[in-house]
Amino acid sequence: MEAYLEGLGLNHTGWLAAVSAMIVLGGALVAFVVHKAVYPLVIRITSQTPTSLDARIIIATRAPVNLAVLLVAIYFAIVLPWNLPQAALDIINIGARLVGVFVMGWIITQGIGAVSEWYAEEIAPHTKSELDDRLIPLARRVATGIVIALGILVALDQLNVNISPLIAGLGLGGLAVALAVQPTLSNIFAGTYVLTEGVVSPGDYIELESGVAGYVLDVSWRSTRLRTWGNNLVVIPNSRFAETIITNYQEPQPEMNVYLPCGVSYDSDLRVVEQVCQEVMDHVLATDPNAIKEYGGWFGFESFGDSNVDFWLFVQARDRLASFPLRTRLMQDLHQRLLQEGIVINYPVRTLQFPPEWTPNGPLPSAAPGAASAAARDSDGNRTPTRRRIRRPAPRPGTHVFPDSPSGAPEGFGPDGPGAG
Repeated sequence: MEAYLEGLGLNHTGWLAAVSAMIVLGGALVAFVVHKAVYPLVIRITSQTPTSLDARIIIATRAPVNLAVLLVAIYFAIVLPWNLPQAALDIINIGARLVGVFVMGWIITQGIGAVSEWYAEEIAPHTKSELDDRLIPLARRVATGIVIALGILVALDQLNVNISPLIAGLGLGGLAVALAVQPTLSNIFAGTYVLTEGVVSPGDYIELESGVAGYVLDVSWRSTRLRTWGNNLVVIPNSRFAETIITNYQEPQPEMNVYLPCGVSYDSDLRVVEQVCQEVMDHVLATDPNAIKEYGGWFGFESFGDSNVDFWLFVQARDRLASFPLRTRLMQDLHQRLLQEGIVINYPVRTLQFPPEWTPNGPLPSAAPGAASAAARDSDGNRTPTRRRIRRPAPRPGTHVFPDSPSGAPEGFGPDGPGAG
């Protein structure tokens, strides 16, 4: 280039500088035309395609491409007019390659960002799973990190740095880091499983095998957060969350069944009991907005219990929160109707057995400790116990209540009384 300018008589330093300036101005003009004319035309053409991905990529790479055009012009403005020594040209070429690596990395990262934003805005909202909503930001960061790492390795190679030991060292270092952050990695992989399975979502009320229960606030890569009924925050590592048994009260449908057990006296007419319970359920289903009328009310006798004939009522509520007022309403109405019909719900009943020489008020006056009365023996001469059925509320386990005695126990009953030892 300098020889050509010398033939024209333009080899003066001022002319060389003017040629360099003209090249830079030409490059700036090209960059301006590309920015203002070429890119809008290409964007207008790509807007006719079925997807907006191509337009997003072009818009995202607009700035680095314009910068690349300007930098190429600057490179030619330095190299072409001037007759530089070989050592200076080598340095300039190395710098140009480094700048090229930077610009290329910038273009690639901008393209990755455009693709991830397009997916997050156009595709993710139409998918059922929330995995992609959480995976796309992580994938974008990982891809950007890989591009930056490769760019650094290429730049070091352009600087004649042997990167083979560095790659080997990075492999060993990566292994050491992986071992050091193994708990974190296990939580991340478990979080991927939790997000992929979709067993829980924010807003669900769940209960874990350990008894911890609450509303799901967030499922992140490392942990799952619950808000308990006491309005406290519980953070569960995903590695433990993925291995426990979970009861989700919102799935498969938010409707929740309400099971109400009850019991009536053995003296009750069971057919009347069934009719009363069915009428109560029909009334509650027709008037309570928390109940699902279409599901209906179900009734059944369960068993012959210790004190009552046990039965159950079965209805369905709109959701878990609606099940609480529905259960309360059902209990109130059922209790009121049973009282109106004279149907008794028994207190617990205990049957106490005394020796024949004992009464609730103490031993018989004519009975000696350890002796049986003649009336209390059968035809074979064997002593038979006396059974008395006392209907009263059951005492606490391990205690005996004798209300007719001032001290609460039969007279003579104690360490020194009959039967002691």
